[in-house]
Amino acid sequence: MVDLSTLSRAIEEGNREKTVQLTAEALSDGTNPQDIITRGLQAGMGAVGEKFSSGEYFLPDMLMAARAMKAALEILAPMLEKTGIPTLGKVVIGTVEGDMHDIGKNVVATFLRGSGFEVRDLGSNVSARRFVDEVREQRPDILGLSALLTTTMPAMGNVIKALQAAGLRSGVKVIVGGAPVTQDYANYIGADAYAHDGGKAIPVCKGLLGK
Repeated sequence: MVDLSTLSRAIEEGNREKTVQLTAEALSDGTNPQDIITRGLQAGMGAVGEKFSSGEYFLPDMLMAARAMKAALEILAPMLEKTGIPTLGKVVIGTVEGDMHDIGKNVVATFLRGSGFEVRDLGSNVSARRFVDEVREQRPDILGLSALLTTTMPAMGNVIKALQAAGLRSGVKVIVGGAPVTQDYANYIGADAYAHDGGKAIPVCKGLLGK
């Protein structure tokens, strides 16, 4: 029987070959596919997020872990067609209007997907109107807003005001982030939470949903 903590470490190490091997062995042993995901793959991505936030890991380490997890999910896919991949919640994320930067936002989206969230990434330069439309249509649990420029930070507040005007604010948690953004600014515009980077976004989003 495969020890799922070993699978978790393989993800943490970004070892694609070992991750695939252990995933296949766990399936052969009769391990529940959802346990493989939650206790093996997602646990590993959580550890990667912590190391990324602490500065021990960098972007290449995160990408290697994400690729390893993707390869493992491809093996699990046939077993999950009926039950589906367990999700912690739905997140809509994007970089606000006027800002074309998306590297940080992409990192956050990757970490959230790897940790069990369903993520819809709207890209960059997203208008307040589109954010509102997506929240109305998708009904996400969390809306993530990113800004890398001080000149585009006010757009975050505009999105929150637009959600309020549309009567949608109470139904979604708003998390903000980006290089110039701070907890004080998040409080000022009425956001529910702030995350400094992708690794921090995992526990913050889980906390918003009480998980």
